[in-house]
Parts: sequence; C-alpha cells; structure tokens
Amino acid sequence: MKKLREMFSWSSLKGRMLSSFIITAVIPAVLLIFFSYVNTFYIVKNNTENLLRSNLEQARSTLDVWLGSYEDILFQIYMNDEIVDMVDAINQGEDVSVNRAGLRSDLRGMFYSKEHIKCITVITDSGETIFYDMMTGSATQTFWLANVGMSQEEIYDYLSGDNETHIIPTRYAGVYATDTYYLFHLGHRIIDYQNVNKQLGVVLVSIDEEMLREIYGNISGDENINFMVDTDGVMVSCPDQDSLGDTVIEWSSDIDVRRQRYREYINEYAPSSFRNGEISVVYSDQFGADIVNVSGQADVVRSMNFQRSIILFVLGITVVVLFILISTMTKNLMSSINRLVATMKRAEEGKLSVRMEMDDQTPTEILSIGKQFNHMMNELECSTEKEKQANERRRKAEISALEAQINPHFLYNTLDTINWMAIDRDEYEISNSITALAKILRYGIDNSDAEVEVEREVEWLKQYLFLQQNRFDNEFQCEIRVSPEVRGWKIHKLLFQPFVENCVAHGFKAKKGIHILKVSVWASSTHNELRIKIWDNGCGMSETLTDMINSGEYPKTEDKNCIGMENAITRIKMYYGEDARVSIESTLGKFTCVNIRIPHASDEEKEG
Repeated sequence: MKKLREMFSWSSLKGRMLSSFIITAVIPAVLLIFFSYVNTFYIVKNNTENLLRSNLEQARSTLDVWLGSYEDILFQIYMNDEIVDMVDAINQGEDVSVNRAGLRSDLRGMFYSKEHIKCITVITDSGETIFYDMMTGSATQTFWLANVGMSQEEIYDYLSGDNETHIIPTRYAGVYATDTYYLFHLGHRIIDYQNVNKQLGVVLVSIDEEMLREIYGNISGDENINFMVDTDGVMVSCPDQDSLGDTVIEWSSDIDVRRQRYREYINEYAPSSFRNGEISVVYSDQFGADIVNVSGQADVVRSMNFQRSIILFVLGITVVVLFILISTMTKNLMSSINRLVATMKRAEEGKLSVRMEMDDQTPTEILSIGKQFNHMMNELECSTEKEKQANERRRKAEISALEAQINPHFLYNTLDTINWMAIDRDEYEISNSITALAKILRYGIDNSDAEVEVEREVEWLKQYLFLQQNRFDNEFQCEIRVSPEVRGWKIHKLLFQPFVENCVAHGFKAKKGIHILKVSVWASSTHNELRIKIWDNGCGMSETLTDMINSGEYPKTEDKNCIGMENAITRIKMYYGEDARVSIESTLGKFTCVNIRIPHASDEEKEG
C-alpha cells in the first residue's frame, strides 16, 4: 500500500481519489467480477448453448427436407409436358377457354399431394392467371394474390429471370371462415424442353405458414420462444400471428450483429422472463431466413439475482467507506468548488467582469479549471458585441424564414382547390398534372438540402418528367434506369434534377421531332462511387462551350444555360468535395451527355 501511495502525488486530486478508489473499490470489484463471470459462464454455457444449437440445427435440417418435398411437387408441375403444351397454347391464343379449364383441372389433381398447400397458381407469358384455390374454390380471384405485396407483373419478372426455385416470404393472405391465413410461396418458371429460353409462364405453390411452426415446434415449450426472420428483417413465422409481417431487425450479413439485434427486439417486446435468456440463431440458405430460439433462463436469472444481492451488499459497504474517506480528503476541494460555482453564478447573472480567485490551497485540477474559466470570461467580454450583432441578424433571418413559410402553404392549398375544381369538371388529366406539380413543389421546398434515398429522388423526378411529357404532347420520351443495389443509397435532394431540367428547357427548345431523354443510375464496380448519366438528343452544344464547362469556365449566355449548369455543379462540389466529378459530352445538333460521379460511403464508414 505504501508503494501505491508513492506512485501518486497527494497534491493532486487525481492522486488522492485514485488511491482511495483502488483501496476501497477496485480490489473488491475485481473479485466480484471474477466470481460472477465464472459462475455465469458454467451455468449458461454448459447447460444451454450446446443444446439450443443442436435443436436449431435439427430444425434447419427438417426445414430443408420439407422444402425439398414441396419443390418436388413444383418440379412435377413446371416440367409436365401436358401443362407446358396448354400454357403455350394459351400464350398463342388457341382454345384459351378449353386450355384454361384443362390446366385448372390438372392443378386441382395435384393439389392434395402434400398437406399445407392452399393454392397453386400459373401466370402465363400472355398475362393469363390460372389457379386452383383450396380456400375459396374460386376460378376468378385468388385468395392471396392481392396481399402478396407484389404486382402480377413483378411476380412474373422475379420468377422467370432464371431456372432457379424462388421463395416469396410469408405475408398476410386474408381471412376465410373467421380464420386468418398467412402464406409463403415457392415459384419457378415453366420450362419448354424444345426451347429452354422460351418464356412460357411461371408456377407458384402457396403454402400455409403453419408448416414452419410445425417444423420448429419440437423445440418449443414454456421456456422457449421460436420464430423465423427473412433477409429483409421481416417476421415470416412465429406463434403470435399478429406479429407476422412486422419488421423485427435491420438485416446484417454478420450473424453476431443480427443476434444482438434480436436481443434488443426481445428485450423490448417479449415477456420479462425471456429478456435475460440465451439467443441462438441459425440461417437456412434454402429458405433464406434465420431460425431464432430464445430460451428463458429462470434458473440463471435467480442465480444472477443472488449474485447481484451479494454485489450490492459489498458495494454498499464500499460506498460507505469511500464516502468517509473522501469526506475527510476533500474539504478544501469542496471549498474551492463552492467558490468556483459562486463565481459562475455571478457570471450567469450577466456580470462578465467576474473572475475566479485562486490561492496556494486550491487543488491542481480546480486551479486549471479556474484559469480556463477566467480565460473564457476574457474572451466572452470581447465577443459580446459581436454576439449582439449576430443575434440581430438571426432575428431578421427568422422573420424572413417565417414569412417564407407562408407562401408555400398558401400555394399548396391553392393547388388543392384547383385540383378539386378540375375533378368536378372531369378534367382528370389536368388534375393529375396539378397533383404532380404539388408533389414537386412540396418535395423541392421541404428541407431542400436533406439527404434522401436514390429511389425517392427518382420517384420525384418521374413526377417532374410527367409534367414535361404533357407539355410536349407525347413528343417527349423518357427512359430511367436505376440499378437495384443503389436504390437505398443516400444522396442530397434535387442533385441531378437541374441537369434534367437543362435538357428539357434548353436541349429540346429548338429541336423538332421526338425528344428523347435517358437517365441511368448505377454503382461503380467497387461500389465506392455512385454514377449518374443523363443523355438527350437535343440541340447539343459546341465543342468550345463543352470544353469550357469541363474546365470550370461558365460563359454568360442569353438563355442562362451555363448559369444553371454552374449552380448545379457547384452544389455537387459543395456537398461532396473534389472527389465528386461532373463531365459533359456533346455534339452540336445531335446530343448532350452529362456524367456525374459521386463518392459513396457505407453506413459503417459514415459512423466511423
């Protein structure tokens, strides 16, 4: 103990407090932590982890077997020559009614080959939908298609893109005979042996979510909660059907991160007896979802509560002893602190000339704080006048901002009134244009420099282009392509709209014929850069003007074309720095192409 005291200077508050803390808190805390760790380790690790992992692996294996059996049924359908011929005939328009009836009869014949199947549906390349629905027996409307979350065209494109079996996750299907049903779907394209690349149609087998609950039911019990979550973080199977379809976590490729997020979800929504339980997770590659087990640890909780009582008892004694020691050691400290607080209160009352008085008895740490406080007060006096001027400017700016908020509100209400006037007169085209204009104005005005997802920016751009297409009376064609992987990337609002507006306002102004605009958004090969390409077949620009813009020169022209380009490029540089690049390619009388490259950082990099 003597050596420890020699390591710290008693003239320093740090030395005094650390010495006392080591004597009264650190050593007992280390012993308590070691005891708690060893006890908890053997209770939790030896009794639960291996058993839960084994049960989950068995559930995953069973799930794979069951899915394989349902895939066999799907195989029998999409490889059936008779079904292929009938689908082909329907696509060709030959005896559609007869072939529909025959196809539905075949589907009904395969329906009872496996339990839990609720519907078998065929969507042809020509857009026909033929199905047998066990729930309703209807031939005109499926039980599930309206609630799957995807249009018929989207389902067809999703399943017909390759020769793999795809799973559409569990979603609410509907209520039948007072019972609520949730279904997931296995789908595959229909294959023609004669021409494997020929698009015929797709087939889906709709399966009751109850099948999933039966699979992991062997590990259920009073001390367990089991559920499944897909790669969108959505609950696809659980005992409480009210939770199906809810977003549970934000998905991560790291299973340890997902496990932590499941724990956060359990701590918020599960009964209290499960909040300290062991969470085990296995991922099913075949289904594309996590199987999660939460084991209630009542015995562990009781043991931990006992340990907590011991820790609290020891800490209580430690606090009492520490309080006594600190009280005897900090009389001078408290006196200095009280003087400092009193000085700060006088400064708070507006007495900027006040200063902290210090003497040789003032502890080192308080002495340092006092010097900094005095320096701060000196600086504060010098900046008071500047602050008054800044407050006056801010007051005027707030008044201007308040006035500016009135006009957009009035404009939105006025557009809404005009919209209803158009609807009353059955002028729906005008109504659609007014609605699109209102969305454009609201999007552009509200928090105009915020970051939004690329997908939302593109949706707003479509509203703008809808108005332009009406303006050009169908002589304006637009094509927008956005890679799926960049739809969720964040960019600043209205980032590339000025370039599109420049194409429409200046590129097409003197150009006759069909106006074509193409917008492409994709990620670089390394995914560290967002790329945007805006191409039009307008009047173009001269080589001289193009070179000037690319070199950072913006000549003044009567149509203000270069002014808009300069503002747009400057805004990009302001947000993203010199790593952002904008280049122009153009041929006079033929085309103009704007290439934008914006650096992209992942969420982890931004947090870092």
